[in-house]
Amino acid sequence: MQRALPWLTARFRVYALLRSSEKAARLRLSGVRVLTGNLDQPASLRRLAGIADYLLHSAPPDPAREGDPRTRRLCAALSRSSGRMVAQPPRRAVYISTSGVYGDCQGALIDETRPSAPESPRASRRVSAEATLRAWARRNGTTLGILRAPGIYAADRLPIARLQRGTPALIPADDGYSNHVHADDLARCAALALFRARPLRVYHACDDEPLRTGDWFDAVARHSGLPPPPRISRTEAATSIEQGLWSFMRESRRLVNRRLREELRIRLQHPSALAFLAAGK
Repeated sequence: MQRALPWLTARFRVYALLRSSEKAARLRLSGVRVLTGNLDQPASLRRLAGIADYLLHSAPPDPAREGDPRTRRLCAALSRSSGRMVAQPPRRAVYISTSGVYGDCQGALIDETRPSAPESPRASRRVSAEATLRAWARRNGTTLGILRAPGIYAADRLPIARLQRGTPALIPADDGYSNHVHADDLARCAALALFRARPLRVYHACDDEPLRTGDWFDAVARHSGLPPPPRISRTEAATSIEQGLWSFMRESRRLVNRRLREELRIRLQHPSALAFLAAGK
């Protein structure tokens, strides 16, 4: 969430947990106090207890493990006591999750009351992380907001490599819906959710315009001067596309972002991914 740093460092003392020192110098120049630690190594997290009033958690789960041990270790470190001193956990926290927790909704319009139904190990790990954080927040009286984000894009985060590889998209008759959010809008959502999110509340951090997935790739191709992706049927895709990618492609849903606009009072800078591309940015 480096894009949120300018807003945050202008208002607060910001600490960042890094696994290595590679990014430390750049972050320090941005006014960030760097802590070296690894969510896979509990002993390296001892300095976290009582250090912050607000927590922004976006670390991904370990893809090689079930559940999310990283989030469990983070929660334990933030609540750890030392001798007679009882660490004060953060008063407010925000977790960046994924809209993949819903699984395939067959293109339905869904809001945050839709039950989780993950269909991939990746999404199941996120469901586990959310549950861990909810339990931790209840125990500690922390106000937790969960942002479920879809595909993140920006000028430097477009699926160019996929188009260059010629990875197929689905034919229109089989194609599903995907949702998007510009990286700058997601950063602003995360920063403001630290102060505006309701306790244990889920928010769809997405723009206003769900798109047919193939239409999105076609638009990026036109924008980048690349050939559009070939189109194949759902049956062909299930047997010819790598399973991790197919788990994305076969899911279809349209996210409603009313809570984002009305409760977090977010005014999106980029309410449409297609409009962003059309503007030539």
